[in-house]
Amino acid sequence: MTQVSEVMTHGVRTLSPQDTMQRAARTMSDLNVGALPVCDGEKLVGMVTDRDITVRGVAQGCPPDSTTLRELMSPEVRWCFDDAPLDEALEQMRDAQIRRLPVIDHERHLVGMLSLGDVATTAGTADVAETLACISEPAEPDH
Repeated sequence: MTQVSEVMTHGVRTLSPQDTMQRAARTMSDLNVGALPVCDGEKLVGMVTDRDITVRGVAQGCPPDSTTLRELMSPEVRWCFDDAPLDEALEQMRDAQIRRLPVIDHERHLVGMLSLGDVATTAGTADVAETLACISEPAEPDH
């Protein structure tokens, strides 16, 4: 059985809750990613996405150079352990309709990220297709 640690991306770049919206956007641009874990030291405290920056930041008129990630990030983060079976992590991604999952060790330190892309390059096609289908189910707009 494949473990998450065999598939995940190691050495993930993180930001702190005190970093600004502008720094997050620049980091995302430099790394060509759409989400970054937010850590207080080594402890995962949230995630910030390009959508968070757009919807919670720009759309609300927040100044990019002084708005902190603590104000924008999603503090309720889904995660998995590095020694968890890959199937369990994929099920969690399907259930929550997310494409990225932070990976922590049993001391609660961030050790990597599991993305749908990681799975696509290492796992079977059926795993990716099923997970993507569940993640991509349309949601009702909040109107």
